[in-house]
Amino acid sequence: PPRFDDQEAADRVATPGVSVGLVWTAFGGEVQFVEATSVVGNGELHLTGQLGDVIKESAQIALTWVRARVADLKLAAAEETDLLQGKDIHIHFPAGAVPKDGPSAGVTLVTALVSLFSQKNVRADTAMTGEMTLRGLVLPVGGVKDKVLAAHRYGIKRVILPERNLKDLVEVPADVLSSLEILVAKRMEDVLEHAFDGGCDSNLTCCLWEHVNEVSCSGPAKRI
Repeated sequence: PPRFDDQEAADRVATPGVSVGLVWTAFGGEVQFVEATSVVGNGELHLTGQLGDVIKESAQIALTWVRARVADLKLAAAEETDLLQGKDIHIHFPAGAVPKDGPSAGVTLVTALVSLFSQKNVRADTAMTGEMTLRGLVLPVGGVKDKVLAAHRYGIKRVILPERNLKDLVEVPADVLSSLEILVAKRMEDVLEHAFDGGCDSNLTCCLWEHVNEVSCSGPAKRI
């Protein structure tokens, strides 16, 4: 039987709160789903899936980044200022028997959280990799060739990469690259714009670029 099911990604992201990441292992690249949900609680963050310290820190940074941008990302009603008021957040990495760690899940974690709070599904044909800073800068990661090959094997059609990892695509076979749309991200706002149908329901990216570049915002983020 075939090892990969093209329909699995669509089934897994059929509900809000799930995103598709790309990770590197000793056996090559793998597709890794990240699931987030909220329950009644006291504002705590719960993590499961046999995770190492680096991923735990990435999850905390991701949640802080999202909480700091509630209004910009339109994640709550105007009178709500704290996403965690009366709630706990549970983030799970399936396949809990497999240890997971490494600095490449930050953008996937943020995307899952934004999907959860906005109740918008992430695109099923899109996977991503990249770490981020507390200010939202997307950092380069390792194992790009193996991660892109994993996305191709899995039937993924669009891959979001940190802009500084574009140079690593020279290692990917041309026939694989021709079957994928590579989307580049310099900031977390770029990732969100690519991850959802119709982009992210926010004016955050436009405001950011107008402020930094002192030009009016127009057109989508860069694609290659």
